[in-house]
Amino acid sequence: MNNQSSKPGTRNSEPETRNSFHESRDSVMDKRLPRKTFLQKYKFHLLGGVLFAAFMIYVLVSVSGGRKLRIDNEKIVIADVQEAHFLDYVDAEGIVQPILTVKLNSLESGTVKEIVAEEGSMLRKDDVILTLQNPELERIIEEQQDEWEKQRILYQEKKVEMEQKTILLKQQSLQARYELSRLEKDFVLGEEEFNMGVKSKAQLDVQREEYDYKTKSTSLQLEGLKQDSAATRLRRELMDNDLERARKTTSHARGRMDNLVVRAPIDGQLSFLNVTLGQRVGQLESIGEIKVMDNFKIHTQLSEYYIDRVTVGLPASVTYQGKKFPLRVSKVVPEVKDRQFQVDMVFTGEQPDNVRIGKSFRVQVELGQPETAVVIPRGDFFQTTGGQWIYKLSKSGDKAVKTPITVGRQNPVQYEIVSGLQPGDRVVTTGYANFGEAEELVIK
Repeated sequence: MNNQSSKPGTRNSEPETRNSFHESRDSVMDKRLPRKTFLQKYKFHLLGGVLFAAFMIYVLVSVSGGRKLRIDNEKIVIADVQEAHFLDYVDAEGIVQPILTVKLNSLESGTVKEIVAEEGSMLRKDDVILTLQNPELERIIEEQQDEWEKQRILYQEKKVEMEQKTILLKQQSLQARYELSRLEKDFVLGEEEFNMGVKSKAQLDVQREEYDYKTKSTSLQLEGLKQDSAATRLRRELMDNDLERARKTTSHARGRMDNLVVRAPIDGQLSFLNVTLGQRVGQLESIGEIKVMDNFKIHTQLSEYYIDRVTVGLPASVTYQGKKFPLRVSKVVPEVKDRQFQVDMVFTGEQPDNVRIGKSFRVQVELGQPETAVVIPRGDFFQTTGGQWIYKLSKSGDKAVKTPITVGRQNPVQYEIVSGLQPGDRVVTTGYANFGEAEELVIK
């Protein structure tokens, strides 16, 4: 019985404990929580909006080109704008070349029989370089020589015949004059005899007719002799001209044999010879070169920018070991190739001691007299900006602002500034590849 009474007691205690738990939970839920502020409620939205706005401002500034760039002053070169002497000249590398190069050509075709001179040897004019042989040419020349000899002999025979005929005509004329003179004397004597009554009139008339006939006949003979002499002289002149032409033709043919011996046309160095023994060489084929070594020229190439300003006669110079050697522009090739044109210069005075073919020198071609101008040193800004603008430093020197300029002439060390800068200004001349589109440089 006691056990039964104790169990109910235990069951009664569980509802009491549950009730007390519900009462405590209800009391907590009945308390009011504090309300969140606007910033607490939308702080993430506001933060995102601020970041977006900052990004848009950055983009707008970048697009508008007004951004600044911080740069270390050790990474740039700052130069002063000055008013100074500007010498307009162009500097380039020149190569020493011989003053004259002569091509060697074979005047006749043939096979190389002997090579006398070697490449690099110094030659005097008419020195033998090589000999050729051409059997066919030799045969043709011999035939022409024989033909000329035959023609010369034939002309001599014709001349002898003409001289004999002339002599015969002269003899006939002399005989006719003699007979005419005799008849004239007879006629005069006949007239005297007729006047004396010794001779009849009929006999005198016969003498007169004979004398008149002989007079006319002799006149005709003399006229024929005169005409024949003129014709003979003409024939002789024609024959002499034909014979002279034949002689010249034969002489020219013999000269072709002389052309089989290739000789140096001038004094110089045989710098190139492109033949071997037994090689067949064609007529007028190039076989070598001779370089004149008594003087030199300097060959260079200049930018097409100067093509309208470089002319023959302009002064130039080479500086070697601190000494200047004068030059003169002797040739300008107006053809532009790969944006450059070619120029030759010759020494007008003393030459450097070490002038050798193929040696290079720095040459300066003067484009005008020195003038006073606003100038700045050369820098890489020109390649980046095209000479249209430059960064000019403020008076404090802590920043540089993009400034429009106009660049005029230039030489290897200076640019002439036509507008945009004044003497005393300072500008940034290098480092432009790292500046991008910055409108202003902040110099640290």
